[in-house]
Amino acid sequence: MNAPGMLTYVYAVTQPTDRLHEALAGLRGIGQEPARLLPPTTATPSTGPIPLAFVAGDVPARDFNETSLKDHFEDLHWLEYVARTHHDVVQAVAAHAPVLPLRMATVYQDDQRACQALADQHDSFAQRLDQLHAHTEYGVKIYLSPTTTGPNPATDADAPSTQQASTTPGKAYLQARRAQHHAREAVHRQARQAADAIEAIAARHTTHRVRHAPQRGALTGPQENILNDAYLIPDDQADQFQSAIAEAARSFPDLRIEVTGPWAPYSFAMPPPASPAGPDDAPEPPP
Repeated sequence: MNAPGMLTYVYAVTQPTDRLHEALAGLRGIGQEPARLLPPTTATPSTGPIPLAFVAGDVPARDFNETSLKDHFEDLHWLEYVARTHHDVVQAVAAHAPVLPLRMATVYQDDQRACQALADQHDSFAQRLDQLHAHTEYGVKIYLSPTTTGPNPATDADAPSTQQASTTPGKAYLQARRAQHHAREAVHRQARQAADAIEAIAARHTTHRVRHAPQRGALTGPQENILNDAYLIPDDQADQFQSAIAEAARSFPDLRIEVTGPWAPYSFAMPPPASPAGPDDAPEPPP
């Protein structure tokens, strides 16, 4: 039962266990509200033998109603806090039980409507959790370092050298541009070769891949991210996968190849259930 002025925020779907109940005892979510397991309100033959629960918590309606969310999505500090807290709760659950993460800001008007949505989608959730059992998500990223993209024609054209002493500034500039172009082509060729090597490793050790858009801006700093893939890896293959990527990375010294994880399987979770609660429910944020 929600307190007045509160909505039900859902972090993930999981299979409740005694160990998970103990772990949730001290777990706090958004706004330091306690996280809890929310079981379905009904048990029908279609739900099958696998019990499922939402990992949920209360959030203020003033911050998570439809109008407020539209404003908050423009507030990077608010988004960062909610995304980080959402992730922390999901990761804490993943350490103790199978977990199917839901997208940030999956909100229902109250517990009853959230429970009904869980019951309605029980079979789909159970099937997906079964597919993810004993698998973990890892990411692989390829970065180009700014120092590997060749000379800077804006500065190198003016640099003193024996060759430039006998050429005009215009010719020196064009030579520097050509050198920069060739160096960048060589690095991108390396990146394509590295991507092929990663693909071959993934074929041996992973079951699914999701290709995300390369990251930009503050997430990468001065480096250019050109590959940003997520892999679903059987737990008994994770060490071999990471070792193989590290070995392959040594063949590409002009690149930075990074393995991230282990993560809860965000990239391989289904979209959250459509909220049936009515106009007061908050929409999901854009992907």
